[in-house]
Amino acid sequence: MKRVLPIIVISQFFCTSLWFAGNAVIDDIVKQFHVEAGYVAHLTSAVQFGFIIGTLVFAILSIADRFPPSKVFFTSALVAAILNLSIILGGINTTELILLRFLTGFFLAGIYPIGMKIAADHFQHGLGKSLGFLVGALVLGTAFPHLLKTMTASLPWKYVIFSTSLLSIIGGSAILLLVPEGPYRKAGQQLNFIAFLKSFQNKALRSAALGYFGHMWELYAFWMFVPAMLSAYSNHYATAGFNIPLLSFLIIAVGSVACVLSGLASQRIGVKRLATIALFVSCICCILSPLFLFNSSAILFLIFLIIWSMAAIADSPLFSTLVAKNALDEVKGSTLTIVNCIGFSITIVSIQLLHALISSANTQYVFMLLAIGPALGLIALLRDRTAA
Repeated sequence: MKRVLPIIVISQFFCTSLWFAGNAVIDDIVKQFHVEAGYVAHLTSAVQFGFIIGTLVFAILSIADRFPPSKVFFTSALVAAILNLSIILGGINTTELILLRFLTGFFLAGIYPIGMKIAADHFQHGLGKSLGFLVGALVLGTAFPHLLKTMTASLPWKYVIFSTSLLSIIGGSAILLLVPEGPYRKAGQQLNFIAFLKSFQNKALRSAALGYFGHMWELYAFWMFVPAMLSAYSNHYATAGFNIPLLSFLIIAVGSVACVLSGLASQRIGVKRLATIALFVSCICCILSPLFLFNSSAILFLIFLIIWSMAAIADSPLFSTLVAKNALDEVKGSTLTIVNCIGFSITIVSIQLLHALISSANTQYVFMLLAIGPALGLIALLRDRTAA
């Protein structure tokens, strides 16, 4: 049905707005809870860590393959919305705040990879294009809290949290009520704790997964530090006058355009070839970042961030497409989920590494470390091509 893809895309956008809801209001959280600004790294890592544990549990229990994906999506969206809303309750402390963000991340494991599974069940042909729209929705959802913060600047920060929770409930309900089981779904009937490992016997899947892992080393660390890059530039050039929440939204959100374009272009250029090109471009952006981060031209600086943002995410739907196409049908959902699990585990390492190393003295150079992931991913992809 033609309406299925738009519904999945919009629902994914609504539900993943929970992801960076805490980051968008971090300045208000810092003031209310009297914590250091660096607390944002721990808050982000809590969501990531929750997502990692969630994807691991979902994969081991084969949740995406044993149960109707639409029901899993709805239940996860509802519970995640309630947990997200809980942070505005009075009387919670910083430890409880971290726990709530962790649990929100846990149930996001039933949203993002499950959304890809639902798309794969409906669109076996043209999957790259479909996942391009889907990952684009994830990017918009990730960036959206920053826009909400800008739109509600004169209102209490709790409105951002309330809005993202409401969107998640709407998105989950839409999937449950309007998206039937896909014609290509093959349910796994028996519980097998390591069934997904069978897919990794496929060399093509392994190289795609390694490329994805290299991409993830860079992506979420880049997203998390976009506001920090803008702040550092504003501090260096007092006349810049940046609206940091709005620019953060625009820079991250433009990646959604890159996802859609890469999904469409993959039908002509080839999924793996285009993923390799995008990974190469983002690697070059990491290496060249010192030339632009404190460039005297604010326009050149912002253009560079936009290009970097687009390159950093353009390969994401392509790698997911390669994983989905090369996974065994009966464990496709679990394979996508465990690949997500490992990828997001890597994001915690890169985020915490940058958080530990970054200072006012090295801000211009520290983001070159993000090139490590894309470089290793490129090696894996090129070795597989040589072997083939």
